[in-house]
Amino acid sequence: MKRLWPVCLALLMLPCSVFAASSGAQSPPLDLTQSTIGYVAIVIFAIAYTLVMLEEYLQLRKSKPVLLAAGLIWAMLGYVYSQQGYIEVAHAALEHNLLEYAELLLFLLVAMTYINAMEERRLFDALQAWMVGKGFNFRALFWLTGILSFFISPIADNLTTALLMCAVVMKVAGDNKRFINLACINIVVAANAGGAFSPFGDITTLMVWQAGHVSFSEFMPLFVPSVVSYVIPAVIMSLFIPNSKPNVTHEHVELKRGARRIVLLFILTISTAVAFHAVLHFPPVIGMMMGLAYLQFFGFYLRRTLKRSLANKAKMAIANRDDYALKRLGSVVPFDIFRRVSHAEWDTLLFFYGVVMCVGGLSLIGYLGMISEVMYLQWDPIWANIMVGILSAIVDNIPVMFAVLTMEPTMSMGNWLLVTLTAGVGGSLLSIGSAAGVALMGAAHGKYTFFGHLKWAPVIGIGYAAAIVTHLWMNSSLFT
Repeated sequence: MKRLWPVCLALLMLPCSVFAASSGAQSPPLDLTQSTIGYVAIVIFAIAYTLVMLEEYLQLRKSKPVLLAAGLIWAMLGYVYSQQGYIEVAHAALEHNLLEYAELLLFLLVAMTYINAMEERRLFDALQAWMVGKGFNFRALFWLTGILSFFISPIADNLTTALLMCAVVMKVAGDNKRFINLACINIVVAANAGGAFSPFGDITTLMVWQAGHVSFSEFMPLFVPSVVSYVIPAVIMSLFIPNSKPNVTHEHVELKRGARRIVLLFILTISTAVAFHAVLHFPPVIGMMMGLAYLQFFGFYLRRTLKRSLANKAKMAIANRDDYALKRLGSVVPFDIFRRVSHAEWDTLLFFYGVVMCVGGLSLIGYLGMISEVMYLQWDPIWANIMVGILSAIVDNIPVMFAVLTMEPTMSMGNWLLVTLTAGVGGSLLSIGSAAGVALMGAAHGKYTFFGHLKWAPVIGIGYAAAIVTHLWMNSSLFT
């Protein structure tokens, strides 16, 4: 699987239709849960998502099956609702889902553009070269990549962070498959844990934040439980890492002009998005799109000043008789913002469209209301949210969290934080449970595998359980 994005962020939540208002989900006018249409829709969605999970083996882009499934489900719903005289209701539900996806698309597009700009300016290459050149042994590299994954993912998103750290591991480990497998597991667990306490760290946390259930600052109580969910498995796995040093070749990487300033603009963009949401109560996407303008103006500045910058560097290279520098200057390409936009991972963006529309269709059929009644009315919400984490490992946390938000259960702040935590770190139980795990199976093909991860699932499960207990104990006041 290619680099999906990245980074840093996104889906939003949605009451999936006009029937899922903020006051709580209501029943659709037609109950199709026990109809042929309903059963066929479930089968279509199940087949589509099975193909998504088998992407690595089938080499079939994950967006294709969910796009087809979404079209088929809504075609059936349109036919039934038009026959029963409720086509306006179905039309309103469809438009609501499209509006929510439009916000998601633009939010993700800005985030991906910034990440691609940082990559083009060689920021990630420089970080990788620094780590490789320090001469760490395998155990130190194991801890360094894990800790960096934990602290970078809250800003750059768990998927981008995992791919970056995996590139480092692959470069220094050579053919040591055992170390690569353990290091990749550690990276996945750390990136998912680090993303759980930040609205920008995981798509699921962003969904909860944008839904308004948890404010930006209210995620911080999840920090310690997130640390627990990472540290316990990491300590156990580190006992199986050798102290020997890998054979590596140091490579110097020079940042391109404007690299550090783009990082500052990205931080300013995130701050703008938070301000629009917290102060003005507008969707965060408005602030993100304003942040895209920051990058556009800076790109304009880089292009207009490129000749002067090259001339100054050429004079210095000639004075220093640096032929390599002169040759490098001759290959400089002007910064192009629209080229960065074109490099967004469109397969991922279209995949989210398919997920939003499929889950929206199942909500209109009535399945989500039925599941919500069982899980959040007949069960204790704590057990329901723990089950959400387990389901996230099997199905992937994005559609699971989207379904929960569409159900609109009435829960305390403690339980909203709990479901955010379990959906985030629960995806680490299996390699297919999160985008980070699926991506690394492709990046480290044959070295980090499903069954290689599965062997350590009990150890990861200990961290998962310990994180839940820690949250219930430390944040007990939030459950009242």
